Amino acid sequence: MTEEVIAYLKEQLKEATWEEGTAWPTVALQPLLFKEQMQLLRSDENLQFDYLFNETCIDWKTHLTMVYHLRSMQYKHQLVIKLVVDRNQPEVPTLSDVWQSANFLEREVYEMFGVNFIGHPDLRLLILPDGWEGKNPLRKDFEDPINMIRL
Repeated sequence: MTEEVIAYLKEQLKEATWEEGTAWPTVALQPLLFKEQMQLLRSDENLQFDYLFNETCIDWKTHLTMVYHLRSMQYKHQLVIKLVVDRNQPEVPTLSDVWQSANFLEREVYEMFGVNFIGHPDLRLLILPDGWEGKNPLRKDFEDPINMIRL
């Protein structure tokens, strides 16, 4: 990504925090502006991040971090977005109305980490069988008595 594009991004995302030393430009957004800024990244003519190709979560034991990987197919630049989420009440606005790919990705994060995507049209288990609702096997406090997994 060119320095001009990064400068433009910094102007558009004034409240964001930029990480140094990352392979791709990486920015942490503020929760209150998250949805609005993500919509801007998609719709701005100078950015056109039209492809959400990955969405996942990291459990740090004290909090969760949502991680989004965006790409502009026209301009060929990529961006990583991070959002800190309360571990005890993990809620994030859905992006399924901004990028169709978020529909599937948010369902996976929902079942594996317990993040509630507010406004998601079909938030239900994707991979795990019935009976696994709320168990969130990728959280660090998950315990599996059969396999004795403890992180």
